[in-house]
Amino acid sequence: MAYHLHLVSDSTGETASCVARACLGQFADVEVVEHFWWLIRGEHQLEETLAGIAAHPGLVFYTLLDESMRSRVEAACKDIGVPYVSILDPMLAALERFLGAKSLLKPGRQHALNADYFRRMDAIQFTLAHDDGQMGEDAGSADIVLVGVSRASKTLISMYLASHGYKVANIPFVPEMELPECLRPETPPRATRPLIVGLTRDPHALVDIRHARLGERDNLTSAYADLSSVVEEVAMARRLFSRNSWPVIDTTSRSIEEVASSVIQLFSRHRDALAPGAQS
Repeated sequence: MAYHLHLVSDSTGETASCVARACLGQFADVEVVEHFWWLIRGEHQLEETLAGIAAHPGLVFYTLLDESMRSRVEAACKDIGVPYVSILDPMLAALERFLGAKSLLKPGRQHALNADYFRRMDAIQFTLAHDDGQMGEDAGSADIVLVGVSRASKTLISMYLASHGYKVANIPFVPEMELPECLRPETPPRATRPLIVGLTRDPHALVDIRHARLGERDNLTSAYADLSSVVEEVAMARRLFSRNSWPVIDTTSRSIEEVASSVIQLFSRHRDALAPGAQS
């Protein structure tokens, strides 16, 4: 049996999608058909949404700030006999109590073309320009530098972090690699140093990924996908990370989002340690 889930938003639907995805991940062997109703800001869009819910009754998650639209959706759900949940209400209420202020209730404010938006765009441009060792000598101007073995998901993690406003450079590990001068322990001044994180992966998983990447003929001779060579490569990378006291994250069985969350936590501690007045 398939269950219908309607995600309704007056903005991009990112919040509703993330919450639904997180919750659905806790249910195994359940078939859910998701219906997306984004940017609902006019009468025609609202009528289309309500018709869609009526045609495929199911749970409704919504992030609507306009009171009249909320009332219309809730009334329609009651008439159809389907449950509905306002995702933002509990957090907005808690923030209003905590901050002692009323929310603005303006759709899409998190996506407004403000300073934060342009900061994220700058971060994405920076990260694209510093992918896979490009402009390595400029890596010291990054917020975060990822150093890792090939196929450890450096690029994907970098772009995810960039979308959240972090300037990221990623540098592939190669045996006996020389660090760019700007990343060596003695330079630049402590207050401007980026967070450097080492990324690794289980050698057997790396071999599988690299075999899939290489053509059949190349697989026969390439040390790139030879297990003994990869085991040594991973060991050498870990020695480099340890020698420089970099935190290390194993990406073998972790999603891009999970790894990025760990990096963000490390960056927060790194930033706090560099703040004026922090102990050395």
